[in-house]
Amino acid sequence: MASTTNLLFLFLSAFCVAAAAQQRSSNISRGSSLTPTSNPFWLSSNSLYAFGFYKRGDGYFLGIFLNGIPEKTVVWTANRDDPPSPRTATLQFTTEGRLRLQTQGQTKEIANSASASIWQTFELPTDTLLSGQRLSAWKELISSQLETNPANGIFRLKMQNDGNLVQYPVKTPDTGTYAYYASGTDGSGDNVTLHLDDGGHIYLLNTNGSNIMNITDGGLSNENLYLMRIDSDGIFRLYSHESAQNGSWSRLWSSTNDKCVPKGLCGVNGFCVLIDDRAHCNCLPGFDFLVSSNWSSGCVRKFPEDSYKSNDGRAILYTMSSLENTSWEDSSYSTLSSPTRDDCKQACLDDGNCEAALFEGGYCMKQRLPLLFGRRLLSGSNILFVKESS
Repeated sequence: MASTTNLLFLFLSAFCVAAAAQQRSSNISRGSSLTPTSNPFWLSSNSLYAFGFYKRGDGYFLGIFLNGIPEKTVVWTANRDDPPSPRTATLQFTTEGRLRLQTQGQTKEIANSASASIWQTFELPTDTLLSGQRLSAWKELISSQLETNPANGIFRLKMQNDGNLVQYPVKTPDTGTYAYYASGTDGSGDNVTLHLDDGGHIYLLNTNGSNIMNITDGGLSNENLYLMRIDSDGIFRLYSHESAQNGSWSRLWSSTNDKCVPKGLCGVNGFCVLIDDRAHCNCLPGFDFLVSSNWSSGCVRKFPEDSYKSNDGRAILYTMSSLENTSWEDSSYSTLSSPTRDDCKQACLDDGNCEAALFEGGYCMKQRLPLLFGRRLLSGSNILFVKESS
């Protein structure tokens, strides 16, 4: 086990594999401390990376970020779902080799030199891989909620134990129904790993160390900085930053150019529409966003769910609105052969359990809420009927 004086920068250098490979290790003395405003971070020996407090909104988070470039870029955050710390917070590297965060009379232990938790943390990155890092089988990256909020978001990139690299919404099974990107390398073994090298090359290696797939071509300048991140919009991308201090980040590759592809972007009962290559979310007719500033919160009815059922279960005092050319997860509980749209609409009206019905190709698929993974189709001839108050 490393000495406690080396603990913090082993902690940091785990994320600085490529940049610090030829740099002398830096030591932080036991008893040292950080505060958000007066002494906010410790630098790596090459001054490119920093570990400490960074500001978001009115508070501060603890993490690792690129400090040697004008655009401070966060690559790892501790305790992502915790509320931000106030300006009075203190991070202490104690004489016992413990890393403790003190905020408003409360103390949280981040790591200590007598446990393996520090190494486990860096075997599981948050949303970013740097050059020289890998994502092992069974591990996954989780997007941030927003670019300005590092809390766990709603998308994940998983290196599955079957060799397939797959993107899913969070809190869904690892099945094809929920996938919206896959490398197609399933069956390649149970120890496939995802890698990013110092030339911008993203690739998969099997348990024998053989390259089974090039996700990007690589071969780029190894003088630049590279990172791969699953962004808050659910797309994972490769970025490059020129080595010059006044450079900027450039996007080199994306898992998709269609920003409506990530499933769950618009939450339940919402659907995605591309407008000038930008994703926008709309609600079903008769619905509003649960949180107007957060599309992924989904949409809820403008009227109570119980108000459209009578005592005998038949529909009363409501109508059917229509929405053309959309796709949704197939969660129908009943499928009828229906010769016309009007027949499908009436079938749902007459069924107290039916809250929506999709008519397509002569079939009427009755649905219960919520509807998931909606998006506008550029072509097609389906129509969705949605029950709402009259």
